[in-house]
Amino acid sequence: MDTLVKRPVIIYAESTPNPSSMKFVANRLLVQEGATAQYLSKAETKGAPLAAKLFEFPFVKAVFVASNFVTVSKIDAIQWEDITLELRDFIRVYISEGNEIITELPVTEVPVDNTFTAKKEIFTEHAAPSTEVEVKIVEMLEQYIRPAVEGDGGSITFKSFTDGVVTVQLRGACSGCPSSTVTLKGGIETLLKRMVPEVTEVVAETV
Repeated sequence: MDTLVKRPVIIYAESTPNPSSMKFVANRLLVQEGATAQYLSKAETKGAPLAAKLFEFPFVKAVFVASNFVTVSKIDAIQWEDITLELRDFIRVYISEGNEIITELPVTEVPVDNTFTAKKEIFTEHAAPSTEVEVKIVEMLEQYIRPAVEGDGGSITFKSFTDGVVTVQLRGACSGCPSSTVTLKGGIETLLKRMVPEVTEVVAETV
């Protein structure tokens, strides 16, 4: 007699600082630890069956997957109260049926090992830190900032460090969020300037 009990999939919806984005959190890991994947159209969803299915909803304009959550961004003409339950149930059933979430990460994505000094990361579009200062910046981002940003349904990635200016890339709910500039300057920049004296400014690219 099989005594194994399959754990039911639980999905709950969580609002984000971006009014256009909703975070759908699962009780299991959806993508390789530390990796993220963002899709801005159905044409970009090669290797991402769940994202491709979500784009079949006419109100979905972007999908971001990281850790144990999916962030969905909608068009402005639709209100969340009209679609949240539909999306939550769709994602729950999709995962419960054992369907693939992501079979191949986009080539621009960066799987990040939380123990940065022992990393086996794959840097493609993003630059790998090459100096002690850059290593310290990335350590600060990973240890103090990334968890908070993921909590808001997005991600932050180190892009470059030149002449005191740190450039990061914001994805998911952080992309286009009205409060992201305040967070960037009031939180991220303040922390990095305090912890890494060589930093004079932090700027962001959004996707």
